[in-house]
Amino acid sequence: MQPLDNTIRTITLGVAAPHPLRGETLARAATFLRAAQTAAELAGYVVQTTRLATRPLLEDMADVDDATLIAYARDLQAMCDDLGLGFLSLGPAPADDPAFPLERLRVIPPLLAPNPTLNISAQLASAAHPPHFEGAWATAQVMRGLRLASATADNDTNFRFAALAMCEPGGPFFPQAYHRAPEWTVTVGMQTAGLVGAAIADALATTENPAELEARRALGALTTLPRIGAAVSAALARAATPVVALVRAQASDAGFAFGGIDLSPAPMGAESIVAALEQALPGPFGAPGTLALVAMLTAAIKGAAQLTAHTGGESLPTCGYNGLMLPVLEDETLGLRCAEGRLTVQELLTYSAICGTGLDTIPLPGDTPVERVAGLLLDVATLAHRLRKPLSARLLFAANTQAGEMTQFASPYLTNTRVMALP
Repeated sequence: MQPLDNTIRTITLGVAAPHPLRGETLARAATFLRAAQTAAELAGYVVQTTRLATRPLLEDMADVDDATLIAYARDLQAMCDDLGLGFLSLGPAPADDPAFPLERLRVIPPLLAPNPTLNISAQLASAAHPPHFEGAWATAQVMRGLRLASATADNDTNFRFAALAMCEPGGPFFPQAYHRAPEWTVTVGMQTAGLVGAAIADALATTENPAELEARRALGALTTLPRIGAAVSAALARAATPVVALVRAQASDAGFAFGGIDLSPAPMGAESIVAALEQALPGPFGAPGTLALVAMLTAAIKGAAQLTAHTGGESLPTCGYNGLMLPVLEDETLGLRCAEGRLTVQELLTYSAICGTGLDTIPLPGDTPVERVAGLLLDVATLAHRLRKPLSARLLFAANTQAGEMTQFASPYLTNTRVMALP
């Protein structure tokens, strides 16, 4: 059995060169990512993916016509295929900027659909610009145009487009990842949902205080929230410290900057963050106490970065979300709770206000009206802007389905659940 802290979800390289990218630029990136993956595997880690994050395409090539952009995307895909690069983010379109021509978003579907390596996003709010209704409407139209066919294993176009709000460059996880720094920068994210679960289990099993034991019998595991938070912080710090040292060394050897680690405990299938949290809840996820518990988890994630016992006196350098990820179609237990009708889209958004990273891999009916999608995106952007925190929305439209029907996604990376209603 693999240890719970040995899975690196992504090593992400931020490319400083502007679009259009040349073949030698991508070759340099591919060489580094192969070397970094090899070094991590020799150190005993499983590396799920390596990824590239670029400068925003629709800013760098703002004056290029749609046909040229589509041809360039085709060329990028061919180069990535030749080099063995599987994930490349083209960054966000600045849909929050009133000066940005929103009709430009029409190029996204033909740019993404035939090119499975490419990802792109749209920014709906930023420090410079408040939420933009017209931008949310145009983005919703793109999402509806990228419906993910429910029975087609390789039609993942919707999966590769997301709305962002208050998302800064420099994170390792897609859909957020993009680059702006003048130097090439390496970041990393781990898959630590199982590690968090083990830490919670240990915290619940370890007590020598009779009064605490009596309180737990009367009130349940939520009485141990401080103990749980401390255990999660320590576990994440222990797991992240050697990964940071390893990836930082690889970046330094290549002449790149190290941008940090996103400590978000990414789940995947049966390695479920919701299953981890339910150990400390009086009922299934969504029961009373859930909001308090997820707030504790985010505080523990933030606290892990500040622990010095495992970092030689220095805080862990962090980047990206550093929050609770609740991807409905990537977390088996979360998908089950949604299938049971225990969670709504609005409740998931409420958790984002406290601790989360937004609405991720939410399955919606394929015929959901655009105005409802736009309203949801505007809610996400408003929440992010008001709270000054990064949030994203990746909504997957299951063709030919209605709310309450089971999805039929064939991807090994997705877990099926019931299509969620959007009132």
